[in-house]
Formats: sequence, structure tokens, C-alpha cells
Amino acid sequence: MTLVAGIDSSTQSCKVVIRDAETGALVRQGRAAHPEGTEVHPDHWWVALQQAREQAGGFDDVAAVSVGGQQHGMVCLDETGEVVRPALLWNDTRSAGAAADLVDELGAAAWAEAVGSVPVASLTVTKLRWLAEHEPASAARTAAVCLPHDWLSWKLAGSPGLDQLVTDRSDASGTGYFDGRSNAYRRELFERGLGHDAILPRVLGPAEVAYPGDGAGFVIGPGAGDNAAGMLGVQADDDVLVSLGTSGVVCARSGAQPADPSGLVAGFADATGAFLPLACTLNAARVLDAVARTLRVSLAELSDLALAAPPGAGGLLLVPYLEGERTPNLPLSTGSLHGLTLANLTPENLARAAVEGMLNGVAAGLDALVEQGVSISAVRLIGGAAQSEAVRRIAPTVFGVPVQVPAPGEYVADGAARQAAWVLSGAAEPPTWPLGSLDAYEGTPTAGLRERYGEAATKFINR
Repeated sequence: MTLVAGIDSSTQSCKVVIRDAETGALVRQGRAAHPEGTEVHPDHWWVALQQAREQAGGFDDVAAVSVGGQQHGMVCLDETGEVVRPALLWNDTRSAGAAADLVDELGAAAWAEAVGSVPVASLTVTKLRWLAEHEPASAARTAAVCLPHDWLSWKLAGSPGLDQLVTDRSDASGTGYFDGRSNAYRRELFERGLGHDAILPRVLGPAEVAYPGDGAGFVIGPGAGDNAAGMLGVQADDDVLVSLGTSGVVCARSGAQPADPSGLVAGFADATGAFLPLACTLNAARVLDAVARTLRVSLAELSDLALAAPPGAGGLLLVPYLEGERTPNLPLSTGSLHGLTLANLTPENLARAAVEGMLNGVAAGLDALVEQGVSISAVRLIGGAAQSEAVRRIAPTVFGVPVQVPAPGEYVADGAARQAAWVLSGAAEPPTWPLGSLDAYEGTPTAGLRERYGEAATKFINR
């Protein structure tokens, strides 16, 4: 049996799965937590990876490894390869002003045409501009810039020279200075962010070897951004995928890179050589966490409460911009409750409003993809919040299409493992692994809910 390992270095934790390269059968796995916060020193990721790797029984019998990682995180290295400062993560919104400045300088349409995305606070280029403006000494020390999955792959390979840093199209496409059509960096946009040129990781093809096995004892694949790795893991090549984790992600595989000047849809690349038009909300599973904490109930109890309330929560509506928002681009916004009355302010209605509010925020991303030509007949739903029965049942009533939920799994890590098996095989396409059954959910759209949510959300945009 030939074994491969997939790593998911996400915002909250590191997961490792070890699978049979031929069948995809899970052999063993491990997990370790990351520290909280939107600014994290990369050393914490490395420590967590070692802990998860040890819990998974190590890599001594593993032939190939690939890393899926949280996108956009700014990792700056000096000329010796040391980390210059803690990484700013995708959900760090301090660069919102820098994003607005970058858009003003070139125009939204020019950015969309150049790299497929309009700068928002999540993208790496905006964090580089923030660094140049607020920490010029750190910017001046920066000799190389990479992303979380790039840095971890490089560390697994033994931290060779900076010129050996590598990445893949999917993660590079989330920086704001990479054109997925030509597969080339736009250096002038990078310099517009950092203020000077620096080493950037070489961009690999989807099944290209990143580092041979002579350094680490196993071949290292190119890796991928978490969303692209998740698409590989769930094998949703022809479906619209909604992932409800820390963020709410809506994406679909496409043969063309979109260029949305509104900035709602990012023209990312996928992990197979195609594109991954994507819309992302900053608020997903943690909306449910916050309301469960407020009601002093477990997530399972929150689900029961939500299902005990009527559709529409008796008129109670939550706009869940609890950490700012990216879709729409309102990084400094806050959440709000609408329609409060003596009659509807109940735990059941508040629980239902939390679920409906989170799903309505994600549905705005679905609408944005439709406007870019994506056809949606059904949604495949994954992520931590997808394990809530209330989320599963209510999702079709908000999205307006059937929802399919695969069995719980570590789909980003699984996608990385599938890529590792692909690298070993040398085949033209990734291997097809048995996915298992899909639970199907359907429901009648709740009358007026999307319209009421849209009206409430618009108040943030117009104020």
C-alpha cells in the first residue's frame, strides 16, 4: 500500500490525514490547534503541524505530502529566511484603508482585468501596502514574500534557499498580484503594495513536484489554497460548493477567469489548471458560536431551538456582520438585529435568525456568482456549520435550490492528499476516490426572507 498525506493548515487548526494513494481509504489522522487572532507568527503553524503529524503516526511510511492552507496570509522573510514579523491573516481587516487606496489608484475595473480580483482587506497586496505604510522598517527588511502553505511546504523541505520557495496557481491567485491567465506575477502590482521588489515563490503546475524526496524523505506536492484543496477533496468538479467554516465560501469550477469590477467575485485559480470564481463572507460558523454562547446553549441545542421556530423567525432578522464583512465589502461594519418585538424575542427565534442570517449572507455570494455566469441547480455543502441539522434543513429555504451534504470529513486535507497521490501517479488527471453517499435536502423558499435581509443589509452600504 502506497500512502500519501494531506495537510490542512487552516485559521484555527492543523489537520493531517494519511490515505491510501490508490483507493483514498483513510489510514490515520491527527489534529492540533492554532492560536486565536488575526496576526500569528508562522512558527505556531509549524509547531501545530509537528503535533498533528505525530498524532497521525508520522510520515516515515508516507511517499508524498501536499499542504492546503488558509489563503492570503502575508508571510515576510528576511534575506536569511527568518520571519520578519507575525503574519497578517486573511481575516485581519486593518488593511481596509490600504485596499481602498489601491483601488482608487488604478480603478476597480483595471484591477479586475489585471488579476481577476479587486483589492479588499483580505488580499495579500493590501497587507503589503499596510506594512509599507505602518512598519517601513519591516517592509525594508522583507526579502521574500510567501503564503502560509508555501512557507510550510518550504519548512517540510528543510528550509532551502529563498529561491527555492514554491507555490501553486490557486494560492498565488489570491494575492492580488498574480494573473491566472498568463500564470505570471504582475510585479508592478506587487511593488505597488510593498514598495520594492522581492523574491516570490515559483508557481508550479497542478501536479508538479515541489520538492523531491531526497530532502524530507517524501515527495512534496505543490499544495493549494484551502478553497481549491477543498474542491479537490469533495470532488465537486461540476457543482457549486458552499463551505461554512470560519468564513462562508461560495465557489465553482470554471474554464475562464472572471473579472468582476464590483469586487464581490474573486477570479481565483483552482488546483487543476482551471479557475475558481469565488465569493467569501467573513461571518459563518462563528455566528452560530456567538449566538449559542449568548443563549448559553450548545450548538446542538441551538440547532434544536432554530428548528422549533417558524420560517422567518417571526420577523426577527440578524445581519451577521460580526467581524466586518467582505461580501459586501464593509470591513468596518458590525452586526445588527432587526424587527424586534415583545412577541418574537424568544430563544427559538434568535437561534433561527442566526442560522437564517448566516445563510442569507452566503446567499449574497451565490447571487454574485450567478451574475458572473455561473449556473446553480444545486449546492454541495461542507464545513463545520454544515453538520448542524438546522443549517442543513434551512439552507434550501434560503438558497432556493436543493442542498447536498457529503459525510463529515477533512476535505481540505483530503484534497491535499488527493493532490499528493496525483503527483506520485504522473497522470493527466487526479485520481478518483470513492466519496460516499450524499444527504439531500430540499425546502420551499421562505417568502420575503431574502428581500427583507437585502433591505436590512443595504442600510450598512448606504449609511
